[in-house]
Amino acid sequence: MEGLNPFHRFLHRRMFFLLLTGACTHAPDHPHIQPAQISAPDTVAISVPDTVADISSDTSSHHLPEGFAYVRDSIPGIAEDIRYCSENNFIGDTIDGYMAPRAILTNEAIHALKAVQTELNGNGYGLKIFDAYRPQRAADHFVRWSKDMQDQRMKAAYYPDIQKISLFRKGYIADSSGHTRGSAIDLTLIYQDGAHAGEETDMGCSFDHFGPIAGNSAVITSRQKEHRQLLKETMEKHGFIAYRGEWWHFLLKNEPHPNTYFDFSVE
Repeated sequence: MEGLNPFHRFLHRRMFFLLLTGACTHAPDHPHIQPAQISAPDTVAISVPDTVADISSDTSSHHLPEGFAYVRDSIPGIAEDIRYCSENNFIGDTIDGYMAPRAILTNEAIHALKAVQTELNGNGYGLKIFDAYRPQRAADHFVRWSKDMQDQRMKAAYYPDIQKISLFRKGYIADSSGHTRGSAIDLTLIYQDGAHAGEETDMGCSFDHFGPIAGNSAVITSRQKEHRQLLKETMEKHGFIAYRGEWWHFLLKNEPHPNTYFDFSVE
């Protein structure tokens, strides 16, 4: 910069400084897509690499990822009892990622579920949802809980005949779930009309009961079996797959995100 007056030397130094600091900055890594260990099928922990889509920063109570919707916005009259947004579940605490008791599903799953609700309404029944979309962080919460052998507070209500240490091995809980892909749902039948309107039908055991009775119809009454069969046949008729180990669990056959595990909050 020899021969330049002081003002020109100042401008040259300023431009050099800006170029230098600009070269030291870069775009951050994508914060929402991370590799994960997942398992398939839904309740068997076989670890394979896949994708977890954490888009929580892009969502709010009025905004969901593209392709997702609140169930009650699309199916008026459907009942919800979102157990993981309460203490009434097998852990006994609100589960990570559940900020509000709202059922969320992919649009495809909601479309199929609406057809189920319509058909059941015509027969005097309706649906009550216990869980729908489930954030991956909730499954991670399940894993942490399963390793704490001192926490047995909900054993009598949810796994009276199963040792906690065996819950993963027997497939009652897993480190990932079809729920996290947005097209699985846990639900039951309720009476639509009459003196018992809104009440759950007798299914032989409660939602999230960890034990053989949850999937074994040979040890329940004929009436309980009829209720399970009605739910299963109607869900399957409209595109869902039943899980034989849990009468309440169904997965959309043609799910739109078969390999993506989402992690946005339920709010």
